[in-house]
Amino acid sequence: MEPLKIGVVGLGDIARKAYLPVLTARPGIELHLHTRTRATLDAVGDTHRVPHRHSTLDALLDQGLDGAFVHAPTETHVGITERLIAAGVPVYVDKPLAYDLAGAEHLVRLAEERGVGLMVGFNRRHAPGYVQCADHPRDLILMQKNRIGHPDTARTVVFDDFIHVVDTLRFLLPGPVEHTDVRARVRGGLLHHVTLQLSGDGFTAIGVMNRVNGSNEELLEVMGQDTKRQVVNLAEVVDHKGQPTIRRRGDWVPVARQRGIEGITLAFLDAVRHGKSLDARDALRTHELCERIVTAVNEQTS
Repeated sequence: MEPLKIGVVGLGDIARKAYLPVLTARPGIELHLHTRTRATLDAVGDTHRVPHRHSTLDALLDQGLDGAFVHAPTETHVGITERLIAAGVPVYVDKPLAYDLAGAEHLVRLAEERGVGLMVGFNRRHAPGYVQCADHPRDLILMQKNRIGHPDTARTVVFDDFIHVVDTLRFLLPGPVEHTDVRARVRGGLLHHVTLQLSGDGFTAIGVMNRVNGSNEELLEVMGQDTKRQVVNLAEVVDHKGQPTIRRRGDWVPVARQRGIEGITLAFLDAVRHGKSLDARDALRTHELCERIVTAVNEQTS
């Protein structure tokens, strides 16, 4: 079987720490790296023993890629992904597709028109602890993703970070949403915290992000039928039914698997290898909700 030619566009922290360790460990893959900075290209190529290095996107596209991962800065996603889709290359793009709904809609529509696969990096849908929550009663869902000293503009916070909370809630919703409510605190043009409440027939889902928190943390709880499942920082699963039962990440379980990076990467590669359809339409619904949240925050602070 011929190896898959897979491009990696952008070689920042997320590519180096999360994705390249997974990709370089898989057999049957011929990696091609691209970044415009030659020193970075060679340093990363040497570290991961990848000989195929390209300092221009044109040179990368000349390789006849079977698929590509885009880990470049968000503001470059639209231009890079357009080029890859136009060349018929299935694309995995870090969240978000773009900093606004129009850019995200454009890419999803282009991929559908060209019949090219497009996947968005919502890795928490593949995190083992969160996948287990999808099998638990979910009358009430609570998720927090908090940071220390990182207030920023509403659009940056929501599309760069809170989008993970939004998508995870959508992933776990047990039914259609009938009501949506957004509340926020903005000071000096910077978003300090934001909450999202989604509710429907018999369920409520609440997402919280505090950017001026006492610690960096991520907590997920799903509750129903006198039981609760809690996931702490994607690593520890606590089941509550009378007495808590704690299941911690094994000492040898890699972080990439714990955070869903390994699972979503392998899902993309499997789809590419077997010609499976990759449809970003559901991911677009998460972007649509994020745009609604930004609009609501701005309206509350205008």
